[in-house]
Amino acid sequence: MGSNVVFYAMYNDDDVLKDGAKKLVAKGVKVTDVFSPFPIHGLDPIIGLKETRLGIMAFLYGLTGLALALIGVRYIMITDWPMNIGGKPNFSFLENMLAFVPIGFELTVLFAAHLMSITYLLANKTIPGMPAENPDPRTTDDRFVMELRLSENSKFSEKELEAMLMETGIVELDQKHIK
Repeated sequence: MGSNVVFYAMYNDDDVLKDGAKKLVAKGVKVTDVFSPFPIHGLDPIIGLKETRLGIMAFLYGLTGLALALIGVRYIMITDWPMNIGGKPNFSFLENMLAFVPIGFELTVLFAAHLMSITYLLANKTIPGMPAENPDPRTTDDRFVMELRLSENSKFSEKELEAMLMETGIVELDQKHIK
């Protein structure tokens, strides 16, 4: 039963939480997660979070938008319904490429922005209507919570972890036994 204990250490300042995380990680404690009302810069490498690959996805989404724009414009303006607008010949795609740049740019931005928003919501499990996973509603206002799981810190006892947390400047400590 002891290995199913989850500690939620609450802080009232992000710098105190960051310093506490540094102290705990230096002692070999694994921090499972941190809940805060805003991003805490510099915390990711301290608690061992990997770099995000969202930038790569944004690039791929943008390329998809550009490709669909160029394919669509070529089909509409060259193949399906060629038009003579302002004396521009419509016999080949390359002769009209510059006229298609604004549409290509707009669809690149549209696809990257919208698909990144959807990817972000899916990756963080924050789809509208889903229940919140934060342990305390005050983490959306002015409090910061660090989560530690005893099962991930098996070289420490429950009392040792609690004592180490007390030394980090917490304002409140909550323990939950999960099944």
